[in-house]
Amino acid sequence: MKILDIGCGPGSITIDFARLVPNGHVTGIEYVSDPLDEAHKLASSQCLTNVDFQVGDIHSLEFPDNTFDIVHVHQVLQHIADPVQALREMRRVVKPNGGIVAARESASMSWYPANDGISKWLDLTQKVAGLKGGNPHPGRRIHVWAEQAGFERNRIKKSAGAWCFSSPEERRYWGGSMEERVTSSGFAVIAMDEGFTTRQELENIAGGWREFIEEESGWFGLLHGEILCWK
Repeated sequence: MKILDIGCGPGSITIDFARLVPNGHVTGIEYVSDPLDEAHKLASSQCLTNVDFQVGDIHSLEFPDNTFDIVHVHQVLQHIADPVQALREMRRVVKPNGGIVAARESASMSWYPANDGISKWLDLTQKVAGLKGGNPHPGRRIHVWAEQAGFERNRIKKSAGAWCFSSPEERRYWGGSMEERVTSSGFAVIAMDEGFTTRQELENIAGGWREFIEEESGWFGLLHGEILCWK
C-alpha cells in the first residue's frame, strides 16, 4: 500500500500511517522544508524505514497518475487559494477502483477559559489563510469542492467529526501540537515572511498554548467536515 500525506508538517500523522502499514510506504509532503527536519528525526527515532518526506506543492503534485492507494489531507485546504485544483491533483494521483482521497477541515471552534495567546493564534490563522484566498473554516463545503474537482456525487461520502480536549492528556496532546505548529511549521514561516507576526510574538502565542495545557478547567472544542472520495 502506498499513502500520500499532504501538508505533513513535522510528520506526526505521517508516522502514524507508516506504523499502520509496515509492508507499505508513506510519503509526506510539505510546502516548505523547515518542519521536515523534525519529521526526519521523528522517523529515525522510531526506526521507521517505510516513510519519506519531500517538499511539494499540493496544486501541482510531482507524482504520476494513479500512484497512491490513499491520499490524505488534514486541515490544509483551508490555507490555500485553490482547494478545487488541490483536490483535482489528489484525484489524479490516487488509484482508480478502490483508491481513497480523504480530507478533514475545521468548520468551527471554541475554547475555555479566555486565552490571549489562543485568540492571537486564531487571528493569525485567519490572516495566513486570507493571504492566499483561503478560508479558516471550510469544513461545511469541502464536499462541494470535491465535486467541482471531478468526483461524482455518489462517490463522495460526507460526514462530520468533533474533537474535545479537556483532560490533562488531551490538553497536552492538542496544546503541544499547536505549540509545535506555531513555532516550527510552514504556517510559522509564511506568517513571519509576510510580516503578520514576529518570532517573539509566535513564542508568546506558544506560551498561550502552554497555559491552556496547564489550566485544569481548560476545554477546547473543534467541529470538522470530513469526506472520503473514490474515482
